[in-house]
Amino acid sequence: MTEMVYGSVPVSKGEPILPKWWRTVDKWTLMSVMLLFSVGILLGLAASPPLAEKNGFAPFHYVQRQAVFGGMALIAMFVTSMMSPILVRRLAVLGFIAAFIAVALLPVFGTDFGKGAVRWYALGFASLQPSEFLKPGFVVVSAWMLAAAQEINGPPGRMYSFILAMCIAVMLALQPDFGQACLVLFAWGVMYFVAGAPILLLMGMAGLVLFGGTLAYQYSEHFARRIDGFLSPDVDPRTQLGYATNAIQEGGFFGVGVGEGQVKWSLPDAHTDFIIAVAAEEYGFVLVAIIITIYASIVLVSLSRLMRERDTFIRLAGAGLACSFGVQAVINMGVAVRLLPAKGMTLPFISYGGSSLIAGGIALGMLLAFTRARPQKNIADVINGYR
Repeated sequence: MTEMVYGSVPVSKGEPILPKWWRTVDKWTLMSVMLLFSVGILLGLAASPPLAEKNGFAPFHYVQRQAVFGGMALIAMFVTSMMSPILVRRLAVLGFIAAFIAVALLPVFGTDFGKGAVRWYALGFASLQPSEFLKPGFVVVSAWMLAAAQEINGPPGRMYSFILAMCIAVMLALQPDFGQACLVLFAWGVMYFVAGAPILLLMGMAGLVLFGGTLAYQYSEHFARRIDGFLSPDVDPRTQLGYATNAIQEGGFFGVGVGEGQVKWSLPDAHTDFIIAVAAEEYGFVLVAIIITIYASIVLVSLSRLMRERDTFIRLAGAGLACSFGVQAVINMGVAVRLLPAKGMTLPFISYGGSSLIAGGIALGMLLAFTRARPQKNIADVINGYR
């Protein structure tokens, strides 16, 4: 009966890795990620040629690079998904330390590429955005701390994880990258809620975020400019938001047709932050609805599998990864339809960007590793563990 309720899967000793992985992995999420990447290549074929022509490259230069980065991301996802949760945690800690140091050194060695925010390292052949790799590592490390806090005589993991989250949020806000800072705090809040945090404490955290936003508005010209543009009743048609809004309106239900869209000739970020505008203009609401459905299904299916998981660390880390993945997609699309102020955040597995794609592959690989079906302990073992 326990096995029927909690999804226990018998494991044969000495079973080869690949058959065991295929039998236990979440195939729906795996298929959905592959579908998102395919949609990203399709939209890249439409959105990136104008920018390639402007920069003197071959028409499909950026599509080819996206295919290479995407291939690396998928390999990282498959390899990570085959690991045990303990191995994922160990590697995530090492990756988090490296990414944390890289983010801390951005003010010294980083560049803004003329965008007003120092977020990248220029490597010559490519650029690296370390905050993308910091997020999945932070989720796993925080989940480890929160899970350890629930053990008898365990460390004050909740306090440590909160201090870590605030340190990272401040570092990202100073770049400035308020979108990633909010995403880090959101992921921590989700895990803290799942760990049993009182609602009043979470409301206090929300108030603290609003207070921080007020200070940022007063002292950061970059942040204030974006908020003012969002709150303005009129949208300047010559801005990225203006172009994106017009493209979405022109697309209607079925779109203007493949290759017939015009927004890609005006939007400098049509292949990255505003790629959903290209999808809406050329393919209409139909494709946008399909994309939203895919993202929602990944989150919901992953959370439903995690509900059967008895290991606290796996449950917390998986929930943080799944929810941050879904919220990043919501933020990107929300900016394009002017429901949220501009954040400079990519659409996972669809937008162009090497750091975003590879870090996303690692994060989804971790999620797949945590949601794999595995034998669960007897309920008596769990009860005794909390005595």
